[in-house]
Amino acid sequence: MCLCAGVFGDEVKSVSVMEGDSLTLQTHITEIQRDDRILWKFGPQETRIAEINKEDNIISINGDVLDGRFRDRLQLNNQTGDLIITNITTQHTGVYQINIRGIKMTSHRFNVIVYAHLPAPVITSNSSKCSSSSSSNCSLLCSVLNVRDVSLSWYKGNSLLSIISVSDLNIRLSLSLEVEYQDTNTYRCVLNNTITNQTQHLNITHLCQTCSDTTGVIISVIYLLIFSYNNLFYYLL
Repeated sequence: MCLCAGVFGDEVKSVSVMEGDSLTLQTHITEIQRDDRILWKFGPQETRIAEINKEDNIISINGDVLDGRFRDRLQLNNQTGDLIITNITTQHTGVYQINIRGIKMTSHRFNVIVYAHLPAPVITSNSSKCSSSSSSNCSLLCSVLNVRDVSLSWYKGNSLLSIISVSDLNIRLSLSLEVEYQDTNTYRCVLNNTITNQTQHLNITHLCQTCSDTTGVIISVIYLLIFSYNNLFYYLL
């Protein structure tokens, strides 16, 4: 759960949270006073989503507004007026505003960014299945589908080789890399946002083989099949 306290005046506090988590937006109030009225709003239209009117003893949660995106997800702390959003989704990304009317008027705003869980990047080879020379280059591609507000990077050990970033929703995000066949270094492709990351390690021997390696594997398989056949023939006799 993320606990976030707002800021006064025209400032906006930025909050990042993962999809599926709970988020608590705090009011700075220790205890609501008898004449206080607390109003929570969301989005550019400042849609009312929750209210506490202490004088009239009213507690109201409007989860059905905005096509029901807040339905069964909002809670109010009766003592402090804190707003709790449970099982949050990317649809809840936006600006939340609280207006507090009492002895004095105050307001806080939160810019909430909800990140979806990241998929694991996929590494594929654009080269032929094998190369006759171990000194030639093997062309690789690391890619992910349907991501936004992320960076995709290639690392050699702990050294950053290349990086590409995207803010808008991208159908496919890709980053290429060339290595020598039978390279003994360790490579990894990393997809990350401001909260978390997903890493895919490169298996060079699997994606980048020399033809001699492939031939050796084939010969070994043939010998194994011959050996198995001879054993079977001997058993049948």
